[in-house]
Amino acid sequence: MENNQYGRMQFNINNTIQVLERTPKVLYDMLYGLSEEWTGNNEGPDTWSPFDIVGHLIYGEKTDWITRMEIILSGRSDKIFEPFDRFAQFRESQGKNMRQLLDEFQTLREKNIQRLRTQTLTDDDLSRTGIHPTFGEVTLKQLLATWTAHDLNHIAQISRVMAKQYDVEVGPWKEFLGILK
Repeated sequence: MENNQYGRMQFNINNTIQVLERTPKVLYDMLYGLSEEWTGNNEGPDTWSPFDIVGHLIYGEKTDWITRMEIILSGRSDKIFEPFDRFAQFRESQGKNMRQLLDEFQTLREKNIQRLRTQTLTDDDLSRTGIHPTFGEVTLKQLLATWTAHDLNHIAQISRVMAKQYDVEVGPWKEFLGILK
């Protein structure tokens, strides 16, 4: 096991793929068939519902991770990433239901994992860089690690948003539920 002294993993493409390929199933199991009360509610103004989050993940599959990986690995001299529209899901998901979003996410993710697997990434490749519009120079390794952490972040966010629907209903047990604090 490749852990440092603090128990944090070192980047490994196989470990990355292990999480990335599971995310669609995790979301499907969490969200498919639930009422809109669970999937359509959020935490208040300027927050996202589980529906919005899945739409956001879909937009990332279309425009972010693999697109930016290909820019980094390209022979182009201009390796500047296009800014990511963090709110595109609000227009892109209109007229769709949760089942459609989950199916679309699964299809796109499978395609992107296949694209990632076809790359024979070396340590040199993982050290190659692109230019992020906010952060400046970033490596491919950082991009791929972020893709993984991004998935986990949004799974946690969905769990939190859903738990907060029962914020009042749990009564005194709220004291023991860190997700509600």
